[in-house]
Amino acid sequence: MKRLVSILLSMIMVCSLAGCGIVIDGEGGSTENKTMAGGAIGLSVSTQNNPFFVSLAEGAEKAAKKAGVPLTVVDAGDDASKQVSDIEDLVSKNISVLIVNPVDSDAVTGAVEAAVEKGVKVISVDRVVNGVDIDCQIASDNVAGAQLATRYIVDTLGENVKTAELVGTSGASAAIDRSEGFHNIADKKLKVVASQTADFDRTKGMSVMENMLQGNSDIQAVFAGNDEMALGAVEAVSGAKKDVLVVGFDATDDALEAIRQGRMGATVAQQPELIGSTAVENAVRLTKGEKIPKEIPVEVTLITKDNVDK
Repeated sequence: MKRLVSILLSMIMVCSLAGCGIVIDGEGGSTENKTMAGGAIGLSVSTQNNPFFVSLAEGAEKAAKKAGVPLTVVDAGDDASKQVSDIEDLVSKNISVLIVNPVDSDAVTGAVEAAVEKGVKVISVDRVVNGVDIDCQIASDNVAGAQLATRYIVDTLGENVKTAELVGTSGASAAIDRSEGFHNIADKKLKVVASQTADFDRTKGMSVMENMLQGNSDIQAVFAGNDEMALGAVEAVSGAKKDVLVVGFDATDDALEAIRQGRMGATVAQQPELIGSTAVENAVRLTKGEKIPKEIPVEVTLITKDNVDK
């Protein structure tokens, strides 16, 4: 009798363990965890306080909805430390693919490396992740775009005109590449009298430009590494009642309207919504075990008053 009771108790314990989903020696893994990891995508955006990245996130969300896959979007608020925390949190939620738009291309290296070690696939958008072999990079050719913008200044005003540069966030690959493209042309064809970071921000762009104009009242042209800084520069130029050619990068709605009104000279059009949707489409392919290209370039175009409505 005692032996029968003992056998019955053993059976009850085994059933209870199975019902709780306890795994012994890695056998019979949790069905819930497999479901959570099955195709979930995380998107870490540098900031949603910039129309370009709002459009990028919208493109990603539309593509995810169309594909029927779960997508979680987190906003780093231009804070590199927060972005590292955001990425770690996404990975802890068992995402299959991380899409990351770094605040700082070096600062996210450790978090992305840790994600890769846990088997998470990684796609970078608009900016690179330094020091990590990721699955794919999707971005515009920032160097070529900045060269287009700088040639426009030369073609419009001539050579050796006094020109200022507003640089994006320090450490961001887009800021580095756009500055490189600018200097590839400007150092040979223009006279660069000032270059300072304004963190891709409109308010900072205005403040920095005001200071530049005080120190160099005869500045004739400005290249800004994005439209937000360019629009800030436009306000500073207007306030100082100066005639300065301002060229930006991104082709945001506000910048296009400023070009129509003659307040800005030109901008470089990227396709942020296409970048976002392309990232998600390729993330879905990764979850299915398909191979994708290491790099996917997105075309850039110079927008001036002549083609702004096309």
